[in-house]
Amino acid sequence: MELDSTVIYRHFNAPSRAFSQFSHEIIRHPRLTSDAVRLLTWQLSLPTHARESFSTTAQRARIGGCAFTRAKRQLKEEGFVHERRIQGPGGRWVTQQLVSSTPLTSEEAAALLARSPLLTCTNRVSPQVVPSTRKPAVGQPTTPATDGYPDEYLREDTSHLPAEPVEAVEAVEAVEAVEAVDEPAPASLHADGPPAGPHLEDARALVGALPLLSPALRHIPPGMRDELARLAARWLDAGHSSADVHEHVLRGLPGTGTPVHRPGGLVRYLLRDVPPRTLPTLPPPTPARIRLSVRLEGTRECSGPHTQPMLFRPLADETLCAECAPAPAPATAPAPGPAAPATPTEATSLPDTDGVHTPS
Repeated sequence: MELDSTVIYRHFNAPSRAFSQFSHEIIRHPRLTSDAVRLLTWQLSLPTHARESFSTTAQRARIGGCAFTRAKRQLKEEGFVHERRIQGPGGRWVTQQLVSSTPLTSEEAAALLARSPLLTCTNRVSPQVVPSTRKPAVGQPTTPATDGYPDEYLREDTSHLPAEPVEAVEAVEAVEAVEAVDEPAPASLHADGPPAGPHLEDARALVGALPLLSPALRHIPPGMRDELARLAARWLDAGHSSADVHEHVLRGLPGTGTPVHRPGGLVRYLLRDVPPRTLPTLPPPTPARIRLSVRLEGTRECSGPHTQPMLFRPLADETLCAECAPAPAPATAPAPGPAAPATPTEATSLPDTDGVHTPS
């Protein structure tokens, strides 16, 4: 049996310039990946005053984002990299990173970082922190007007329309005066909209429960709920119940899996027309049949004068029991008539007279 053996020959030339000395513990570290070793050796090979960050080194070394995060975490766990954030001059936050060729503890790294000077700027305050000069408002400062009520209660829209000609204004006022004489003024006017119905609060609760019926109705705009409540109040005023309205809305929803992009508009469309309420016609109630026991099957109540109901079993169509039924009349004997003459063949027996028989 032949065994294959591999022999590796190494040829190494010591560089005369641009080289760094590393420990074999870094290159042969069992818990550092190749990306972590390359990132550490790249940072240690930089000049002393270089300010290249780890992310820049990873970009230059073409190390991906996930590999860079994993390599940096490994270097922190093994003590080769330490990092902290402090607030420097001018209120700016500075991130300090310490890279060492040997593992260091947190106390040793803090002592080394404390001796490193922070980057300072010429101004005491950073130009990014200094507030800019404010431009004052036009005019003198005045106190805003508070409290008080308007001079008159406006019961109509106050839209800022362009001024109309004087002739047109006079004509409109004349027409309004004639209409005011012909038609009586309404008892109450509402500036916010149509008069509130008696079921408006119930309609608002009905609309508030719509998102619970189906996931397609969870994103009804809050600004549309008052309009939907007024539409639902019309259904309640017509005699429909809240369950009827919810059932009508559910019947109008699309099938499962079909998205509803505007649930508020869909509900408004479904509640626009109010159908008349039709009450279901119930079938006439059937009289309940009294089921008698087996012992009383075929009996009938006597219609005679009894203190308590008297049951008897009729033989035909009689309505009276045997006690109340009239007694049958006795049979009468037929009336006596003339005797029929005796025939010659019939023999007539006569009583004996003194023992003498008389021949016939």
